[in-house]
Amino acid sequence: MSKYLIIGGVAGGMSAATRLRRLQESAEIIVFEKGPHVSFANCGLPYYISGEIEKREQLIVQSAEALTQRFRLDIRENSEVIKINPSEKTVIVKSGNQTYLESYDSLILSPGAKPILPSLPGLSEAKNIFTLRNIPDLDKITHFIENQTVKQAVVIGAGFIGIEMAENLTQRGLAVTIIEKADHILPTLDPEMAKPIQISLEAHGVRVLTGHSASQFEDDGREILLDDGQVISSGLTLMSVGVQPETTLAADAEIALGLRGGILVNERYETSVKDIYAVGDAIIVKQEQTKADSLISLASPANRQGRQVADILSGLDVKNRGSLGTAIVRVFEQTAASTGLSEQQVKVTGWLHKVVHISANHHAGYYPSASPILLKLIFNPESGAIYGAQATGKNGVDKRVDVIATAIKGGLTIFDLPELELSYAPPFGSAKDPVNMIGYAAMNLALGLSDNIQWYQLADELAQGKVLLDVRNPSEIARGAFKNSLNIPLDELRERLTELDKDQAYIVSCQSGLRSYNAERILKQSGFEVENLDGAYGLYSSMTDALLEKKAEKQVKKEAETR
Repeated sequence: MSKYLIIGGVAGGMSAATRLRRLQESAEIIVFEKGPHVSFANCGLPYYISGEIEKREQLIVQSAEALTQRFRLDIRENSEVIKINPSEKTVIVKSGNQTYLESYDSLILSPGAKPILPSLPGLSEAKNIFTLRNIPDLDKITHFIENQTVKQAVVIGAGFIGIEMAENLTQRGLAVTIIEKADHILPTLDPEMAKPIQISLEAHGVRVLTGHSASQFEDDGREILLDDGQVISSGLTLMSVGVQPETTLAADAEIALGLRGGILVNERYETSVKDIYAVGDAIIVKQEQTKADSLISLASPANRQGRQVADILSGLDVKNRGSLGTAIVRVFEQTAASTGLSEQQVKVTGWLHKVVHISANHHAGYYPSASPILLKLIFNPESGAIYGAQATGKNGVDKRVDVIATAIKGGLTIFDLPELELSYAPPFGSAKDPVNMIGYAAMNLALGLSDNIQWYQLADELAQGKVLLDVRNPSEIARGAFKNSLNIPLDELRERLTELDKDQAYIVSCQSGLRSYNAERILKQSGFEVENLDGAYGLYSSMTDALLEKKAEKQVKKEAETR
């Protein structure tokens, strides 16, 4: 009979424990959890703040008693392993005021990750600064809000948890400010794909400050001094600047660590120390496409890893194949999701790539309540390999990104996307799903039927002498137009080709990109040199407005520094 000790519960640890029991009925399995809850929904914590999740007990996925009864596990909550002795194959456990020794045949580490707390003046003295990792953290935040007069909240860090907390604190009735050091919120997304989320936040009264960071806390945390001298008032501050692997215990046991202190494991989850395994947010995994070391703190990979390590310990031929980092976030009425590599990450690799955006309705346009999805695909135009995808919209974002994530995992290419037979009826989709459509658009680029440029390339292309041709209708132009552009509506283009110069290079645009592609085909077959502005006016205008705002901020800052 084998004896397994598991340090840490929740996703990775409990998946390992329950799978071990299903595969090894006679094994002794002990789970140590230093907190009061071995199985809770940490991804659901922000939604209790607003009351969207009404009852605190709904966050407790399984009680220790229920797990013990069903799986015959020995679960020890409020029990912290404080030392590992690899040579003796024992651990020292602290429970209350007592410590004791426990032996093992195999040890599984699932300590997770902890919020990063930067070393800033005044932070440690502040009484209104919190992080959110578990239910005790949640209890501290809700107790503070309920017992203090809190009207303003500041969220430092605009990653997934920070954005979700900003939404739910706003729903709670607080005036919220987000401070993000990067030049856009949700830095794992490309900037144009994060922009709709920022627009949604601001539409609901959230103040968003990007390109700024906190430098000091004053007045017991009630004032936050930013790097540019601004002072922000805060009744409650949530620190959400990222997480780091919780690997102090592993380091003390001389287990090899790597990237940002994460635990190094092989494809069988073995650490550098014999009979010690590790899973979850604390381990370094391979990004599935680049094979580069990565830290991916997501629940789905942690659950999968817990199950796989149990399979391995039970003699099954299972390997860790890496992760894509597929993720999603909802903010008020908007959703953003991504899978695989971003455009910025692909650029760093130096790989040959193309990018295409489309805008398409989440279900049939003639059926009530159709809403648009902005979908982005990054791919290799020669092999057709799909590097990554991102999407934003009110509805249907999850379905499209999940389909493309599956395509990447399955080794499909852009040439396979139009072939996918996805379920269709007017309330659910379109006969040509957005995934099919972006496959067609990518194929057009790969086959040389279309050439595109990105929104951030337009200014340089025009500076080189190219002319922008807008094929929208006059009514659309009246609502917003490019500067110094020609306008010939698409339906009039064939009859007005004589107004154009075949010695002149053109860039065509419309509102979303579909009409401009049709214009591109007409012009190319008539002997013109043409490129399509990917994402068209809709995408370009939203991003150039943001760029102009940033330039204005920088100019104000520069003038203030010279005074």
